[in-house]
Amino acid sequence: MAVEYPLIGSWYRHPNGSLFEVVAMDEEDGTVELQHFDGTLDEVDMEAWPALLIESVDAPEDWTGSVDMDPEDFLGKEQADLPPGWHDPLEFLDRTD
Repeated sequence: MAVEYPLIGSWYRHPNGSLFEVVAMDEEDGTVELQHFDGTLDEVDMEAWPALLIESVDAPEDWTGSVDMDPEDFLGKEQADLPPGWHDPLEFLDRTD
């Protein structure tokens, strides 16, 4: 298996099947920043990249898994009971009543 050079925005799979995207590279520090499908961030040294034994893959069909949030996640408990339409501004604008 050939070693893939990390590219920002590209998706890769670990041997255990977990997916991640390269979100940043710091050439000065020699690090690659990864965001796993579940949203966790990780940093890997460029020297350690070949040892990851990863393979390049297409982005998952639902690549938004790492950014999915429920209203309670970003509003807080006391604001979770907002009237319909206030959680999604587009839903509020589309209303005809």
